[in-house]
Amino acid sequence: MNPFLSKILVDVARKRLEKKKPKDKPVSKKEIVPLVRRLYVELTHTLGEYFFIVIGVFSAGFGLKGFLLPNHFIDGGATGISLLLENITSLKLGVLLVLVNIPFIILASRTVSLKFALRSIVAITFLAIVVHYVDYPKITEDKLLIAIFGGFFLGLGIGMSMRGRSVIDGTEVLAIFLSRKLSLTVGDVLLIINIIIFSFGAYILSVETALYAILTYLAAARTVDFVVDGVEEYVGLTIISEKHEDIQYMLTKKLGRACTIYKGEGGYGKTGETGPKDIIYTVITRLELPKVKTEIDKIDRKAFLIMGIVKDIKGGMIKRKPFKD
Repeated sequence: MNPFLSKILVDVARKRLEKKKPKDKPVSKKEIVPLVRRLYVELTHTLGEYFFIVIGVFSAGFGLKGFLLPNHFIDGGATGISLLLENITSLKLGVLLVLVNIPFIILASRTVSLKFALRSIVAITFLAIVVHYVDYPKITEDKLLIAIFGGFFLGLGIGMSMRGRSVIDGTEVLAIFLSRKLSLTVGDVLLIINIIIFSFGAYILSVETALYAILTYLAAARTVDFVVDGVEEYVGLTIISEKHEDIQYMLTKKLGRACTIYKGEGGYGKTGETGPKDIIYTVITRLELPKVKTEIDKIDRKAFLIMGIVKDIKGGMIKRKPFKD
């Protein structure tokens, strides 16, 4: 760890601990070290997430200003609504991106978490600034290339932002919310939303523009799937750690997730010892995975994690209980 950063983290950790202890009792090094390690893990993960958001915003901006905007193309989702409104109002796209996404961000604060919503506000505002102030070159006038590559870069931006635990297109949040209330998948809800948007596009602009918009949407959707493997794809997470009790407490009490404890038997490990082990299994969404990995790293960086795709689940609390951030 960098000495300068280490000193800052030690000072922060000491101040936090001093607030919780009586003034006549000094903070020991043994208390400071674990907290410094947790703060370091949280800092590095946060920086990584914002790095993804920055890359995502510039990619989405390139897709919009380098391909879609100069050629009066539209896309699906909140971005598509903003592009449509720009054609029929005098408002700039940067302003519309923020205004259109506000209801979805409010919904995100209630269905996902307040931190997720705040991070999304930062990402959307940053995208609005990039779209308004950054000059991207116009790449091509070929309509097919515009639809495909405009969708690709926009989808890449959305996907990278999701990996940074935020959204720059709020309709995904609405789709997650409605899928929990209705007997529909996230994909079904997104399809219905975008059919409505493309229908308005055909009426306001032209049928040809709407057809190209569908192609743009498909390119963006496939890119998002490739980057993040779906907005709410389920991940089965198996955790093997010497600190399994602390990890179980973190999952159930801090993050509000249920888990199952298997009684296992250790094989031949690094120490050559075998013996009983508690194995933790939980199911989370792909969007929640970075947060869980961050919290596990704070407890045990050597924890053995096995992640597998779960196609669907039934019962339990994962669809009904908001994820604590």
